[in-house]
Amino acid sequence: MVKIKEKTEIAPNIHSCTVEAPDIARKALPGQFVIIIPDEYSERTPMTIADWDAEKGTVTFIFLEIGASTQKLAELKQGDDLYSFTGPLGKPMEIEKFGTVALIGGCYGIGGIYPVARALKQAGNKIICFSEARAKFLLYWNEKLEEVSDEIRYSTVDGSLGFKGHAYDDIEENLKTGKKFDRIIAIGCTYMMYRVSEASRPFGIKTIVSMNTVMIDGTGMCGACRLVVGGETKFACVDGPHFEGHKIDWNIILSRRKAYLDEEIISQER
Repeated sequence: MVKIKEKTEIAPNIHSCTVEAPDIARKALPGQFVIIIPDEYSERTPMTIADWDAEKGTVTFIFLEIGASTQKLAELKQGDDLYSFTGPLGKPMEIEKFGTVALIGGCYGIGGIYPVARALKQAGNKIICFSEARAKFLLYWNEKLEEVSDEIRYSTVDGSLGFKGHAYDDIEENLKTGKKFDRIIAIGCTYMMYRVSEASRPFGIKTIVSMNTVMIDGTGMCGACRLVVGGETKFACVDGPHFEGHKIDWNIILSRRKAYLDEEIISQER
């Protein structure tokens, strides 16, 4: 078990949770994830590591309260224990000097792009972050992202801040008007990552997406996170979670997005 050191609802139904996990904090690298089990009756839930402090021995993750297990997480408070907290898992994000890098984060993915942006900035890249939410009040970590960005662009569906629409629309507009990026990285919901990949495809810009969204077990045993990349079957949890978006067969991924919807509804009714 690991103890919750700090837990905050940073936006409606979006929570930041910091736990005491010194072993994981010492080993964590940008882009890796953890598997969390709130209690002995909960499912395994993959969460991208949003931040960590090796000296303090803490790890922070961001989650959206949406299903039965995340509702259990949301009910926990400072001082409570998580039944299981395993990691760091997955291959870290490739960090080197690429040039100008666009990072797109939506919802819980806003927290996911932060450590990647920080590491890429330290590697000498120009960082442009695209932060997306349905409305201004759902955006978070603005100051943290601004600290590691040369430019930050906000997208809100209702137009309450920045670009009116989605981040994938904003980056597509930037690309069509001549904005140059050497690499694009997207972390968030499956559909957003798909749309970002399609927006950048005509321009031939290498686009990396984080496929935590399709995981269940997180160790390669269940096979639920399988995807086809470049014509080969891969498992997001052990071969990824990061893949080139232009090589993914998105039709397979998108068709499975609601594969467990009925089971999730039943679990919330119990």
